[in-house]
Amino acid sequence: MRPTSSSTRGTVTEAVFGCAHERGDRPALIDLGAGVVYSHRRLAEEVTRGASGLVKRGARGRQVAGIHVDNVAAHVLAVHTVIAAGLVAAPIVSGNGRMSDLLVRLDARFLITTPGLAESSLQAADVSRVRQVIAFGQARDTVDFADLLLLPPAPLPSLDPSVQPALRDDDGGVLTHENLIWRMCELDKVVALEKSDVLLVTWPLTSTLALTTLIGLALMRGSLVVVAPGLASQELSATIHDFGVTVLTLLDGTVQRV
Repeated sequence: MRPTSSSTRGTVTEAVFGCAHERGDRPALIDLGAGVVYSHRRLAEEVTRGASGLVKRGARGRQVAGIHVDNVAAHVLAVHTVIAAGLVAAPIVSGNGRMSDLLVRLDARFLITTPGLAESSLQAADVSRVRQVIAFGQARDTVDFADLLLLPPAPLPSLDPSVQPALRDDDGGVLTHENLIWRMCELDKVVALEKSDVLLVTWPLTSTLALTTLIGLALMRGSLVVVAPGLASQELSATIHDFGVTVLTLLDGTVQRV
């Protein structure tokens, strides 16, 4: 078994982005559906600056932030920004009941969304304790995530990874930083990702824990992640060829090498 890097012993943010600046402008995440490309450095900087912006806007430790987005790149950025700020990320999956009821049950104070979902997010926030709705782009009555990046930097909280909650899973359980990193390392025993790998992810946003674990592992190891949810079977071979894919997700929830 490949030895576990010492960087996996801290927080999720340290484990996933600890080597991001060394990797610089190498592509880290390409979301074909959303049409966005992030380098390792840009993704790490937006996560930490966005987290700092949340702190400046009043985020306090262990508050819950709902995440209601329509693309995987936004999901990755939102989840890791919330975690870095010391909050608990709660991805909201369509079909899991009324969003307003879920936000009330979670006692969420923040909600992160995308412009196409902003209207429904605002409606849900209005009947909950959510006080700030943040969108990845301009949308009525929301805070643009880009504006968080412009705020003067604030110190990020010091977190104990063994007890600090990081993520609510698909079944409502809560994973600490240590729990989430452990899941990444267990998955790594199976897929053994390297910085030379290109990972193609076709899972839908309904698989929030699986997506967070797999993409977090890939970023930790320096792999390139290409996201194409719902990729048609006739397009799969072309995408594998065009990007030099070496590892891909399967419909049954497993991951295999090409």
